[in-house]
Amino acid sequence: MAELTGKSIIGSQPGDGGHPTLFGINPATGESLQPGYVVVSEVELNRAAGLAARAFETLGKTSGAARAVFLRKIADNIEAIGDDLAKCAPQETGLPEGRIRMETGRTCGQLRLFASVVEEGSWVDARIDHADPEREPVPKPDVRSMERPLGPVAVFCASNFPLAFSVAGGDTASAFAAGCPVVVKAHHSHPGTAELIGQAISAAVHDCALPEGTFSLVYGPGRETGSALVRHPAIKAAGFTGSRAGGQALMKLATDRPEPIPFYAEMSSINPVFILPGVMAECPDQLAAGLHGSMTLGVGQFCTNPGLTILDGTADIEPFVAKLGELVEGSPGATMLNSGISDAYDSGADLLRQNSAVDTIALGQTAGGQCQAGAALFRTSAKAFLNDESLGAELFGPSTLVVTDDGTDKMLTLARSLEGQLTATVHGTEADLRANRELLDVLERKVGRVVVNGFPTGVEVCHAMVHGGPFPATSDGRSTSVGTNAIHRFTRLVCYQGFPDALLPTELQEANPLAIRRLVDGKSN
Repeated sequence: MAELTGKSIIGSQPGDGGHPTLFGINPATGESLQPGYVVVSEVELNRAAGLAARAFETLGKTSGAARAVFLRKIADNIEAIGDDLAKCAPQETGLPEGRIRMETGRTCGQLRLFASVVEEGSWVDARIDHADPEREPVPKPDVRSMERPLGPVAVFCASNFPLAFSVAGGDTASAFAAGCPVVVKAHHSHPGTAELIGQAISAAVHDCALPEGTFSLVYGPGRETGSALVRHPAIKAAGFTGSRAGGQALMKLATDRPEPIPFYAEMSSINPVFILPGVMAECPDQLAAGLHGSMTLGVGQFCTNPGLTILDGTADIEPFVAKLGELVEGSPGATMLNSGISDAYDSGADLLRQNSAVDTIALGQTAGGQCQAGAALFRTSAKAFLNDESLGAELFGPSTLVVTDDGTDKMLTLARSLEGQLTATVHGTEADLRANRELLDVLERKVGRVVVNGFPTGVEVCHAMVHGGPFPATSDGRSTSVGTNAIHRFTRLVCYQGFPDALLPTELQEANPLAIRRLVDGKSN
């Protein structure tokens, strides 16, 4: 495996030496992993942000073709260390090797997807309105606009995706694609994995002759280091995947700065699944098997985990509940990502078991060792759910709360009561769906992605994907952290009026030398 230094990466240089205080922990054994990591100093953090600001002066003006080469080089470098990642990441996270290799492929795939987007170039939304000097009563000026990069971006790594939502994940890929330098704060759960990916990105920066400061990686406690990064005046935007409490704290810092910045946080979601009567009558066992697979996938540690299942109590739901309970009881125990997540899951599950309005239907098996979780199935009534806000809290782990109602009206009431979510799923026959069109309309206002006759886990990385949702699922329900629209989080519109053609960005020049799609005088061209 490549040598790990236990230091931050500040531009092209390793961080200063010092006493290591951050250690990866094997969640299955509790063993501290080597090397330990030195917390970034204030001087180093300032240097990383300052280098990023200077790098932006060059990186922000690079061509889409140059950025595409850079993104593909990062992907190539990550693939070259695939075996190292498959060895290191499971030790730090408890995730199996197969999951790490899958996530490596996804990470490289999204880097190459953004490369294709910036290489093609139409993403900038170039618009041209030609001058009309003869217009009365006043002449019309020549006006052109397009998306331009914001500036240095801070990225916070996620605990549950050590690759795809971390150092070279979607936030970093989309920021680089937009032309923004990135300062990444590593997650304490997988510091070695972070350094391996950081080395791969640093090598790509060097090989592509990009300016120092295009990328930095820093280590430190979330509250102190993360807060300092968000407050730094050189940082112009940030991307975060993590807890609701952590996300909201950083959101406040971002808005309270002398110069507020956009802060894109993915935070909390229980991803309700609605099962309508017609489909329930047709295939209860199949629905139970699909839901069980989704709720236990990755030990339930996905932001799209279906933590709430809403059933129409006028239908015969008992065969479904019995089958789901049987599957939960047969579920093996598994290791969670870290002790914090494991303790929170145990605590949340205990609160549900102690709630007099909640029945514990089934508990899965648990294994020996640390950070172990067993699947859990709980049940309550619509009345209890509507009267107890705690039942709508996210329980991050392999569980779901079944809520039974007494018909369509109550199902609509439940849907309207929900906070903003990443996803909502509806299972139904064609007749079910036609009869419940209002439910679909309500859910469209509540979530970023509505799934019909599927399950929410598994977020396809593609142009049309929306991985976002109204607050508190995310800090900005207009955005997505997955899919190529994610690039627009780190851009702003700039208008050029009366510019000589030679001084315009290439995308707006009259001859359209990049041959991209543009809106010219109101017509797509």
